[in-house]
Amino acid sequence: MKILIAAASAAVCLLPAAALAQTAAPTGVYGTLGYSDAHTGGVDLGAIEGRLGWRFNNWLGVEGELAGGVKSDKSTTTVGGVTVDTKVKLKDAEAIYGVGFLPLSNNFDLLARVGYGHSSAKATATAAGTAISASQTADGNSWNYGVGAQYHFDGQNGVRGDYTREAFTDHNSGHADVWSIAYTRRF
Repeated sequence: MKILIAAASAAVCLLPAAALAQTAAPTGVYGTLGYSDAHTGGVDLGAIEGRLGWRFNNWLGVEGELAGGVKSDKSTTTVGGVTVDTKVKLKDAEAIYGVGFLPLSNNFDLLARVGYGHSSAKATATAAGTAISASQTADGNSWNYGVGAQYHFDGQNGVRGDYTREAFTDHNSGHADVWSIAYTRRF
């Protein structure tokens, strides 16, 4: 009797693994187009982001990412009695990733990705009520890693959401937390 119970328990435990093994997500080229929101050092920036990728098999792929800033962060401070308006905007960002997929069905995947990226931002400070201003462009390289999920409604068109941590490599430059939502399409 104990052997029968143990065998039944083992069979129940193996069912989810067997279901995952039978899931066959489509492979090939895919793309995404969406919006990303980056938080870094008290600055909140937004960008339109596109990705193009190749899924080799159920589990592995590679993707490239390009982004252009569309939302800047503005703040006002007082320095020595002078009011200074500051504006920071992401100019562009690009990255390449290795992607690991965990297909839970033909249309739903969990994913993890790791890669390397480059970002460029511009900050402008203007003394209020004057024509005095200064601007500075900053570039940074980063190791990026994150997780996400995607669901395809009809096998080709879907939605993807993910979180990516960008750890900048340039002399203790900090990090950025990037949240994104995108339309995704399999080709």
